[in-house]
Amino acid sequence: MAYTSSQIVQAVPTGINSALVLIKTQTIGSAVSSVTVSDAFSSTYDDYLIRLSPTVGSEPLTLVVSYGVTATDYYSGSNIRTYANTDGSSATSNGSSTGAGRLTATGCAVAFEVSAPNLASNTITRMIFVAPETGGRAGSIGGFLNNTTQYTAFTLTTTVGTITGGTIRVYGYAKS
Repeated sequence: MAYTSSQIVQAVPTGINSALVLIKTQTIGSAVSSVTVSDAFSSTYDDYLIRLSPTVGSEPLTLVVSYGVTATDYYSGSNIRTYANTDGSSATSNGSSTGAGRLTATGCAVAFEVSAPNLASNTITRMIFVAPETGGRAGSIGGFLNNTTQYTAFTLTTTVGTITGGTIRVYGYAKS
C-alpha cells in the first residue's frame, strides 16, 4: 500500500516535528579569531544542539568553546583520527576551554550538544567534527566545565589564525 505525504505527516505523533527549536542564528564575520553568541541558553531548555557550517580557517586551526567569561576548570577528552593514518589518537586536558573541532581552508562541519548550561550544575559538552580535506581529520570530543555557574552565552575561539563566514545555529531540545 502506498501512502501520500499528508498521510505520513499525519501519522507522526505530535511533538516529534518540534523536538528541536531554533533559538538563535548568528553569522560569523570575516577574518575573526572569536565569535560570542549571547542569549543562547535559558531556563526554557536543559539541552542544546549547536551547529556551525560552513566556515573556513585561514590555516589549519583548532576551534575551542568556552562558556560565559569562565577561563578555568574545563575538563575534556578527545578521540581524533587523521584520514592519512590508521591510528587513532586521544588526549585529555584541563584548561581554559574545550575543543570544538578543526577548521581548514576547505571548511569544517562542527556539531555539539550542551547539557545544563543554564542550570546550577556542571555544563557538559559532546562534540563531533569533520574537516573535509585529504590531509584532514575527524573526531569526537567530550568534556565538562567543573562549576555550577548558570550560563547564557558561549564563545568559539581559534587557537591560531582566523575564521571566515558561516553560520552558528543554536537549537533547544524541547522538554518532554
